[in-house]
Amino acid sequence: MKTIRTDEEAVSPVIGVILMVAIVVILAAVIAAFVFGMAGSTQTTKTVGMVVTPTDYGGVILWQGGSDINGLQKVNVSLNGAQSVELLNRTGVKFDYPPKVGISWDTNTTEAWQGKHVVLIGKFSDGSDQVIFDRRF
Repeated sequence: MKTIRTDEEAVSPVIGVILMVAIVVILAAVIAAFVFGMAGSTQTTKTVGMVVTPTDYGGVILWQGGSDINGLQKVNVSLNGAQSVELLNRTGVKFDYPPKVGISWDTNTTEAWQGKHVVLIGKFSDGSDQVIFDRRF
């Protein structure tokens, strides 16, 4: 006949205490990293609204707003992954910044945007750069 033992435990109490202490130490280290700024800074995403229409000589950008449009200081364009260049208007002059809501920019990139991967990169007054438009037409 088998004897049934009722005093067996799955994990010893010592190991349970060690695991609980380890969890508390890890949580304390993570919280301390955030409190003392050791986790690094996170960059916020900029919000700029626009409609982009391809043309035979570049594209037309209709500025629609966004909470960060007033901080926009420069816009560069990259076509099919080529090095980005600053956008110019049809007469070869730099645009006025920040762009005004409801105003269209008639760009001059010397080549059509139709059929190309167009990426617009905005430079903002806080020194950050961010992709503000990315599309293949």
